[in-house]
Amino acid sequence: MSRTAQLSTPVQGAQSPTICVPVIFDDGACVIADSVPLVLGGQKIPRSLDREWCVRHDFKADAGSVVVLRALGESTVVFVSLGSTYHNLEHFRLAGAGAARSAGEGSLAFFVPTDAIESPRDAVQALVEGALLASYSFKHDGASATFDVVPVAVSLLNVSTHNQVVEGVVRGGVVAEGVNWAKRLIDTPAGDLSPRELAKQVLKRLDDDAHVTAEAWNESRIKQERLGGLLGVGQGSAQPTRLVYATYDPEPDAELVHVALVGKGVTFDSGGLSIKTGEGMMTMKTDMTGAAVVMAVLSIVSRLEVPVRVTAIAPMTENMTGDSATRPGDVLTIRNGMTIEVLNTDAEGRLILADGLSLAVEANPDAIVDVATLTGAQTVALGDEVGALYASTDELADVFRVASERSGEQLWRMPLVANYESHIESDIADMKNIGKAGRAGSIAAALLLQRFTDARPWVHLDIAGPGRSDASRGYLTKGATAFSARTIVEFLLAVARPSGD
Repeated sequence: MSRTAQLSTPVQGAQSPTICVPVIFDDGACVIADSVPLVLGGQKIPRSLDREWCVRHDFKADAGSVVVLRALGESTVVFVSLGSTYHNLEHFRLAGAGAARSAGEGSLAFFVPTDAIESPRDAVQALVEGALLASYSFKHDGASATFDVVPVAVSLLNVSTHNQVVEGVVRGGVVAEGVNWAKRLIDTPAGDLSPRELAKQVLKRLDDDAHVTAEAWNESRIKQERLGGLLGVGQGSAQPTRLVYATYDPEPDAELVHVALVGKGVTFDSGGLSIKTGEGMMTMKTDMTGAAVVMAVLSIVSRLEVPVRVTAIAPMTENMTGDSATRPGDVLTIRNGMTIEVLNTDAEGRLILADGLSLAVEANPDAIVDVATLTGAQTVALGDEVGALYASTDELADVFRVASERSGEQLWRMPLVANYESHIESDIADMKNIGKAGRAGSIAAALLLQRFTDARPWVHLDIAGPGRSDASRGYLTKGATAFSARTIVEFLLAVARPSGD
């Protein structure tokens, strides 16, 4: 199932099948805000719960922990932990997720005590994101329930706070819906989502977005554009290769910040002739995560009307073992004229990204961001909850650090070690597509990609680990996560022209 978010009044919220009340923990006991009604769902709502009660009901201080109170013939009341503070956005996401899961497949209302919150807009956005992301299900599509946000205050809710809450509901809904759209693409079996079908689905969505233009390049166009890396990876597959080139330009006559996004779109990765193990292929339908992420981000910023220019480029292909497959030792020529010796056909993502980055440079952006489930080395280094961030400037790294903190998606900056350039030197081409076995594999891949950025401000996100979750936890659902999409949206919001300028 899935949910949609909406604003509700306290009277409407009190009639919801599930009513959620946030609590704050203090030294093992918990406190409920005075603005929350004293009676909800036929239950008296105390202002505090002592430590013994919390222990007896297994109600923990961890954000998102819930305890369910049931009354015959009335609504279900749920206490939801926000941890020890009203000022942590990630805690609101986890609380939203906990509340959504407690309601099963039904609608619910969440009472938000606005008096205690520094930024009602940001808190409500995070709350909605958590609830809607946790409500995602690949098996059951279509919104069949609602998540009602009920702002309350000790006195009358003022206009400014009300408007912030409205903006938070809208923003959280748009972001979560876009991320869930990307997750659905990523979770789709590769047999049902060829490069051609992926391109079709992207164009179908972007057709509804204002100030967006998008086109899918077929193989003839790709050949004309001299995308040798993309063609080389795809030539072992019976499925035709595609590239989607999309732009968002809300004010063509204005000088807006321009960011180019490039996403890896390998709809299935067998490894090519450097074939993976059977187990290694089991999750390779998710190797087009980068493409889904960058197109979701472009759609989200359009629907939020963010004053920023975005160019999104997604090369899409399969990496298969057909009789025309690229062989280890072959050399491919990228669009910008550089050559790459392919010594491992399973290091294919960097080959198609090289073409994508070359196109991005030609769009003349102020900054370039690429996203890819690129290397197993990233997972070895940082596990499945933290993505690798490479940045060519400290300024870009700092903006992404703040964006990551706001989104709750953890990123760790990795070094672009100049001495490791020697790892990708080739005897017969400008470079080779792998570094030294077992040594700095994620860094070597990033250094290769950097050669195609024309020294422009650039960020590379290697999300091989956190791009997929092996189990549901917090607001993540098992399977695709579309990791980094929310961080990139936060980044674009941060660099966009301030409203009114």
